[in-house]
Amino acid sequence: MSQSIQSVRGMNDILPGESESWDLFEDSVRSWLKSYGYRKIRLPLVEPTPLFTRAIGEVTDIVEKEMYSFEDSLNGERLTLRPEGTAGCVRAVIQHNLAAQRPQRLYYMGPMFRHERPQKGRYRQFNQVGVEAFGFAGPDIDAEQILMGGRLWDELDLDGVRLEINSLGQPEERAKYRAELAAYFEKHAGVLDEDARRRLHTNPLRILDSKNPAMREMIAGAPRLVGHLGAASMAHFEGLQQILRDVGQPYEINPRLVRGLDYYNLTVFEWVTDRLGAQGTVCAGGRYDGLVGQLGGKPTPACGFAMGVERLVMLMREQDGEPEPEAPDVYLVHQGDAAQRVAPRVAEGLRSEGIDVIFHCGGGSFKSQMKKADASGAAFAVIIGDEEARAGEVSLKALRAESGWRDEQKYEQKREQRRVSVDRLVDEIIDAFLDGDDV
Repeated sequence: MSQSIQSVRGMNDILPGESESWDLFEDSVRSWLKSYGYRKIRLPLVEPTPLFTRAIGEVTDIVEKEMYSFEDSLNGERLTLRPEGTAGCVRAVIQHNLAAQRPQRLYYMGPMFRHERPQKGRYRQFNQVGVEAFGFAGPDIDAEQILMGGRLWDELDLDGVRLEINSLGQPEERAKYRAELAAYFEKHAGVLDEDARRRLHTNPLRILDSKNPAMREMIAGAPRLVGHLGAASMAHFEGLQQILRDVGQPYEINPRLVRGLDYYNLTVFEWVTDRLGAQGTVCAGGRYDGLVGQLGGKPTPACGFAMGVERLVMLMREQDGEPEPEAPDVYLVHQGDAAQRVAPRVAEGLRSEGIDVIFHCGGGSFKSQMKKADASGAAFAVIIGDEEARAGEVSLKALRAESGWRDEQKYEQKREQRRVSVDRLVDEIIDAFLDGDDV
């Protein structure tokens, strides 16, 4: 017997039970983004490889080790499964001239791909919600995007998610700091781990973000970027903090909070939690005023962030457990040749009125079908035998008393199985509930 085929490591199925948590999260996110005026943009999963080498940089872990890249066999073009969403969104804004029309608030949702070691909350196919704003130069848009995160955690009822912020200044300010930082790390080369030694001359800011406890004390003594910020950068950072204070949003300035990509500038922020171990960042963002110009567009101020869906759903399930699957309104039981002809038409008629119906498939006795009807969680069983079918009727039986009923007495009246004409069936079901919108 041949061995069954398994999913690719780090690319996971999301099964019923967990999938309901994802639906709850995604529905909440769509409503939340709409309330801030962000509109959805749908982006390709595959982009030209040069988009990422130009945007992210060739000497980065993502480009050097983590991208799923391949050659198109038809035309030889180098293509890549998107490892992140910002570059593709910027490409679309430039290609379709969106930012020239008016400032844009955009978002996207979907899978990203990185070839890295899978671990808790971090997979090779992972899902993100990305939020991007183009054409806004002041700290007010930075603050808006930060406050958006705080509101979402409240709406999802998530505890223990805290805000860290920092400023990277402008590229020329960061370049001077980078040289000073590299010199500092060279003096402590003996303490550096393999990753840090590799980054020392290509991306020394990323060393500040190391989670290696053996380097913690050395990193704490490193020079700080704030000392290299000019007046305009400091004014932007102070303006951001003022808005956060005015709204009452707690935050912590984390001088080790950096980005390894040169196009980032000024504000960076992260929402972090201690409940996911080492993978504690659930949302990260900042300004990238240089990226639109870097990718061939007219220089445009921009700010954005991305959230890891797997990590946030994990937090939701850890805190609140599995949401109950939605039960159907009706389970339709049928047996007999005449019933077999009528039952599908009855089911479709109910669905046309907004009533959710599970139609029993696979045959079986009335007794076995009724067991499945009860197990389904449906409020009603609609039962059709040949006798009912010939009379243009069904049997209606209430299966459980729940919050939707007008009152207990109404449930007791309908608990007994009784005959109802097909024409009256919808009215009988809707009448049993407090509000017809409930079915």
